[in-house]
Amino acid sequence: MVNPRQLRAIVDGAATVDRSGSRGGGATVDRGTIPAGERPRTLPAGERPPALPAARRPAPIGGSPGSGRLIGSRPRRHRVVSALTVLACLMGLGAYLGTGRTADDPRPGRAPHPVGLPTTDFTSVPADPRTDRPSPGFRQRERSPVARPAATTTARPAASPSTTVAKPPPASPYLTVTRHDVPDVVDLTSGGSRDWAHWGLRGGDSVVRKRNGTGEIVDQGGPGVRGSYDSNPESFSWSDGAPVASAHATPTGVYTCGRGNGFALAVAGSGELRTVQLYAGLWIARGRLDVRLSNGGPTTTLRMEDRSTNRTARFEIRFRAARDAHLAITWTTEIDYHGGCGNVDLQAMTVS
Repeated sequence: MVNPRQLRAIVDGAATVDRSGSRGGGATVDRGTIPAGERPRTLPAGERPPALPAARRPAPIGGSPGSGRLIGSRPRRHRVVSALTVLACLMGLGAYLGTGRTADDPRPGRAPHPVGLPTTDFTSVPADPRTDRPSPGFRQRERSPVARPAATTTARPAASPSTTVAKPPPASPYLTVTRHDVPDVVDLTSGGSRDWAHWGLRGGDSVVRKRNGTGEIVDQGGPGVRGSYDSNPESFSWSDGAPVASAHATPTGVYTCGRGNGFALAVAGSGELRTVQLYAGLWIARGRLDVRLSNGGPTTTLRMEDRSTNRTARFEIRFRAARDAHLAITWTTEIDYHGGCGNVDLQAMTVS
């Protein structure tokens, strides 16, 4: 870098040429031959300095030898000063721009500085570790809030239920009893899909049952002596009986005389709903039908009477009882209107 003092010396050294007088006709200083220690002599107005030898005379510029435009003239000096001034400005500008040194151009004897930091010996401040710190002199741009996605929870599949099938609770007991008329001919085979029985075909103790039936019908006897008869208003037929395989329109049945006598029957329970058809009648008497479940519950009672002749009925019983229980039926003479042999009678029963 050029020191301003050195620049000043260069400018002063350029002025060693002779200075001419002013344009207005001032005095001219003769510096041609000045002995050491003497001051230059001032020439009077109108006197010209002595001519220089040819060896010391400056060459003319752009004119004749007598034009007087020498190197030491004022225009030449102005051009030299202007050129040196421009040169000094350019050198100063280059020196100013050269202060930002890179890491590849360190000063001799000093450690290189990071790019953009001053090269003085001030203590460096560590950079802010935050990456979002704004630059000096600029306001940080406001950021619009960003909605974060809501957390989602993946539902886990429900565990598969156990393959163990729970046993259904025991069915509640059920019992209904209704009375209906009897058709002229009753087909026991079609009516008793599970079991059937017929009484009186061949005497008071004669019973014909369904062949290969379930055996749900149980004859428990009853008080009194049984007799058979063959004058029933309706008749019965079957085709799958045992010991009698078939019969067609037989009007037979059994009876027992006297008050309090009658029949006791039962049907085994299975836990399922069953339908029982009981075919019974009376002769000059009042009959009483009591139906109940053996494992408890109320008893259903129906009454039927005829004071002059006989009467028959179909009692439909729907029930449900557990396997260790059964349906209990009693059909007895409650009043004897004959006075000697008023009675109740029994023809058949089916289970479906």
